[in-house]
Amino acid sequence: MSVTIDIAGLPPERISVVPSPLAELGMALHALSEPGHHPQLQGWVTAVSTRLDPGLADRLCEADFLWRTTFSDVFAPFAGIPGGRAQPGATLTEELDQLDLLTDEQFVHAALEFTCQLRYDVADPGPLDDPELRRRSLELAAARGAVQERVTLRLLEDPPAARAWFRQLVLDCDAAFFADTWARIQPQLAADARHRTELLRRKGLGEALASLSGAVALDEEAGLITVDKFLVGRTATGDGNLVLVPTSLGWPHVMVLHRYGWQPTITYPVSGSHPQAPSVEQLTRRLEALAHPVRMRLCRHLARAQHTTSELADAHGMSAPEISRHLAVLKKAGLITSGRRGRYVQHQLDLSAVARLGSDFIEGVLR
Repeated sequence: MSVTIDIAGLPPERISVVPSPLAELGMALHALSEPGHHPQLQGWVTAVSTRLDPGLADRLCEADFLWRTTFSDVFAPFAGIPGGRAQPGATLTEELDQLDLLTDEQFVHAALEFTCQLRYDVADPGPLDDPELRRRSLELAAARGAVQERVTLRLLEDPPAARAWFRQLVLDCDAAFFADTWARIQPQLAADARHRTELLRRKGLGEALASLSGAVALDEEAGLITVDKFLVGRTATGDGNLVLVPTSLGWPHVMVLHRYGWQPTITYPVSGSHPQAPSVEQLTRRLEALAHPVRMRLCRHLARAQHTTSELADAHGMSAPEISRHLAVLKKAGLITSGRRGRYVQHQLDLSAVARLGSDFIEGVLR
């Protein structure tokens, strides 16, 4: 499973690394609504939440469908501007002005994309033009509660008013907490953007992408970027640009904007001390390895001490070749280590790998 970006024929000058204050505000709002996804931001979340005006907090609850369970593309309006060559604005105001350049259909479709299960990477009509899709959108919104139904009705009946509502919410968030946060993290994001741009210039796109995350890879011969995720999607740069957007608040998320007709964008966490989560394939392999009862019993033995294959065979009443096959599965999954001591090869459970499995799974599905 992965999201792919076809970049065939894309020249280096049409690849840019640019911070986005509006995208980072979206990340901030997500962290406030889902602090469990971002334990490293616990102090910041607590500080902001305790001083948040109750009225603004209520409005954020009303709009949290834009950032709680997904990252709405209304936070990346530059990508929807025709031509595919725009870049994020330097300020929130500039990016809100970019949002005004989108059609009502683009705005509404992006706002309701996840909540109302609208198609994302195909050229389908939107709920403003399709009566059946409008009915379905309201029906799905109603299933999520009266607040969601009311907001969806506002988006469908009066898009200009909904735009004004969103713009004012962004400006109020900026005044309440985000301006201070952005002033603190913007220099870090700008420095990271300069670093990636220099890496792109000197080492090429392959190394620049690999530096973003272990989940991002380039097949230069095929002209294809692959982002390892628990979903399937595809897009292409065509005659447009590829934009890389650094985020300080977004770890462990690596996101790919692949909406049909919009400019492909990868949002990646800036460099830090965060551990590298395994690939989706490796994570699946580990979970499958531990799903077998014999391998679970082997792990119990190997967690306590090192053992040879013969010792494990005797302890479990199995043949050495059978034990070897199970050990090979555990080793391929990266859950055990093996080392020779004299004439014997001894195996031991990698406790650090197993201990991280829970957080690895969470980071993998959130990526």
